[in-house]
Amino acid sequence: MQNNQKLAVAIAAILGSCAGVGRAATADTDTSGAIDEVTVTAQRRSENMQDVPITMQALTGNQLTQLSITNFDDIIKYLPNVTFGTNGPGMGDIFIRGLSAGSVGGQSTATFAPFPNVALYLDDQSMQFPARNLDVYMVDMERIEVLEGPQGTLFGGGAQAGVIRYITNKPKLDVTEGNVEAGYGVTAHGDPNSSVNAMINVPLIADTLAVRGVIYSERRGGYITNVQSNFTRSNDDLGNYYGGLKPAASGLCPNGLPTTSGFCVPANNVVGNNNNIAGPATNPVTYSGIRAEALYKINPDWDVLISQSYQNMEADGEFTQYPIGSDGQVLGPDEVTAFSPAVNKDKFENTAWTVNGKFGDLKAVYTGGYLVRHIDQTNDYSNYTRSAYGFYYTCSGGTGGGFGSPGSGPGVPAGGAPLQCYSPITSWHDVVQNTHQTHEFRLSTPDDWRMRGIVGAFWEDFEILDNMNFLYKTIPSCTPSNLSVALGGGTPCVANVGPAPGSTASDPGVRNDNVAFGEDVQRGYKQTAAFGSLDFDIIPKVLTFTAGTRYYHYSEFETGSKYTTPVACTNIANGLCTAGETNINAENENTTFSGFKSRANITWHITNDAMVYYTWSQGFRPGGFNRTIATKADLNAAAPKDPQYASPLSYSPDSLTNNEIGWKTEWFDHRLQLNGSVYQMDWKNVQFALFDPTILGNTTFVVNGPDYRIKGVELQLVARVTDGLSVQGSSSWNSANQTSTPCLLSNIASSPTFGQCITDIKGASFPNPFGELDTRPAFSPPLEFNLRARYDWVISEYKAWVMFGGSHIAHQSNQPASYLDGNTETIPTTTHLRYDMPGYTTYDGSLGVTRDNWSAQLFGQNLTDSNASVFTSSAQFIKSEVPLRPRVLGIKFGYKF
Repeated sequence: MQNNQKLAVAIAAILGSCAGVGRAATADTDTSGAIDEVTVTAQRRSENMQDVPITMQALTGNQLTQLSITNFDDIIKYLPNVTFGTNGPGMGDIFIRGLSAGSVGGQSTATFAPFPNVALYLDDQSMQFPARNLDVYMVDMERIEVLEGPQGTLFGGGAQAGVIRYITNKPKLDVTEGNVEAGYGVTAHGDPNSSVNAMINVPLIADTLAVRGVIYSERRGGYITNVQSNFTRSNDDLGNYYGGLKPAASGLCPNGLPTTSGFCVPANNVVGNNNNIAGPATNPVTYSGIRAEALYKINPDWDVLISQSYQNMEADGEFTQYPIGSDGQVLGPDEVTAFSPAVNKDKFENTAWTVNGKFGDLKAVYTGGYLVRHIDQTNDYSNYTRSAYGFYYTCSGGTGGGFGSPGSGPGVPAGGAPLQCYSPITSWHDVVQNTHQTHEFRLSTPDDWRMRGIVGAFWEDFEILDNMNFLYKTIPSCTPSNLSVALGGGTPCVANVGPAPGSTASDPGVRNDNVAFGEDVQRGYKQTAAFGSLDFDIIPKVLTFTAGTRYYHYSEFETGSKYTTPVACTNIANGLCTAGETNINAENENTTFSGFKSRANITWHITNDAMVYYTWSQGFRPGGFNRTIATKADLNAAAPKDPQYASPLSYSPDSLTNNEIGWKTEWFDHRLQLNGSVYQMDWKNVQFALFDPTILGNTTFVVNGPDYRIKGVELQLVARVTDGLSVQGSSSWNSANQTSTPCLLSNIASSPTFGQCITDIKGASFPNPFGELDTRPAFSPPLEFNLRARYDWVISEYKAWVMFGGSHIAHQSNQPASYLDGNTETIPTTTHLRYDMPGYTTYDGSLGVTRDNWSAQLFGQNLTDSNASVFTSSAQFIKSEVPLRPRVLGIKFGYKF
């Protein structure tokens, strides 16, 4: 019975399906019962969404309010064909139509992650960022637009898979208005939630100058319990071989336990605990901010809009749950064992300006913006201690090749120092600054010309400063007193390190006692582009042909350094060890990318209410740099090791070509909309991140890998069933497959395997890291759908409404099929383990009433309290799941004037 119900729901969703159509079925409809039109600017001109010949979705400001949507986590369930790899607020990768090569943790991604392939805009300002898309708080919004498929011609690099646009409400010159809204809610097995926001619009000079301002604050209560736990090293931890401590003749280790690894944890092992940070509801998040806009109408043809935004987001604690805790204990839903405090402070300020005017019949637009974003994040990393290299940074002595082993430094006895293990509690700290400046100028012809055109020029400057430090060295540092003891044959010490001399650095100083590895990197690009698009009505108002192209030129750079603590840093004064440093400046990481990306389209309006179209479009994103060249993939486990591969300094752009047939129709006097599309996309030269410390080195690097083909269908429906009842829904189906099988090619001339596919590393078989034909990419569920219904009625002087809906996302994986299956790994050896994430369904509902200027609303989200994982990963060297936010019940009150 349960399976039949699921099938019935799926069939119903496919036959009719929320957002993404040219009209909105809201309470604000006209007396005829027709669905309201939604005006969009997806093609850089204002038009009814039903006339736009691409697949797109839109949610109006009224719908965002009715659905209690304020951040991207809230909206994702209403956007089929959009998936999200998130580690918590402000730490997400957005994917459209299953175009993903996987997602990883937040650490170091500002340095190594490829640029995103979904463009994110706040009005006309680009807000995208590698693996950390800005979490814009959605208040006083006019609408959210989602443009699916390549949009490279009009929106440029980064719009490879699509575009998401936040469109704010603009100042009104002819009315004084405002509203205030306050809310309170409870989170299942968590802390309460509260929110308040206010907007005011004031004309300062009638019909000439107006200002609009909005202020907001929301606190979402935590729900993750940090379970009290110890962290005890195990004889079977992967890194024990660095110590070289063998079991006794009895087969037991000094701790009285057996070993399957053949090595032992020493009797003096330090046990950690999280007593200072354990407790319930440890992950609250707070959004606060302000946005002010001023509109000045110079004359009937010219106006200027200036916008200033500030937002501060702070997310405390872990947003993950661990099925198995750090000491091997079984945990329940929304439970974790974390040992170091975690906090993510993410704030931005953005200044944007737009000038609209006319030169004769031509409409002119100049828009620009300047964004400054600051991120300061710390996170627990204690589970790394169990990994192959975690032991190396927290234990010294023994004979396994670590710090204090024979020959590792001056003062070390010939037989090595006694094996000793220090605290296993470790963390990482990432400080990021991003600046993003853009300028664009466009000229367009009147919309009623038979031949219509738009031309434009674009310039941007994008820079990231990333000061990332891994604090997993708990071996004593070489202070003067510690160094004196070490040189006298006592406990070994390890020198503190810092950026390479002569390199560009945000912080040129020596790092603290716990920093074992890090990077101080600056990366970015400057881009210039010119674009044009032409529409020609072959038959006026019936048949239209569109063609356009964009020329782009990127100048990319990366400077700074990578630093680490090799055994050569044993018993050397702090700040004097440079053996593990790489000066990226000296590698001259500068390159350029240029080319054209185009589109063509033919649109046929069969009737005034029925349109079909064919679109061919191209998208792209720029390439990038790796932190350093490094030799890896040793052919032998013992000397001579014969490395087979040198990771490249750079990787190339990847590209996407889309072929799409779509239709947009309205029926029964605009009371029913049925839209859909069928598409095939070919994704070539995909940028692939590789990280397997025991085989391919302890640094993530990106290369160009396989090709994918995605075939899909999307359906959308809006229906005004009666004057009071409306239904909205949407669904998507995707078949995604790998279509090429490149290999990791041995590229070191001295290697016996030079020029061949690498198939063996360290004497063991090495499977192709790029996978096999017909395997499915990450974040590509075969089916997604949502469906909701709303009923409005009048009771005396009150207008009431009730709404209920559900959404479903099918199973997907967090990484490509070629990556190592996480279910086979008790202790992760990489942050790129692959996990299957089962499908899930969620339900939401709300009930509201308005009278005059007052409104009240009860709402519930995730009504069944589903604990499904939206992102399962080994990002912190333990299997972790980012669960759905538990059931939320709330009430909101609003007043408009």
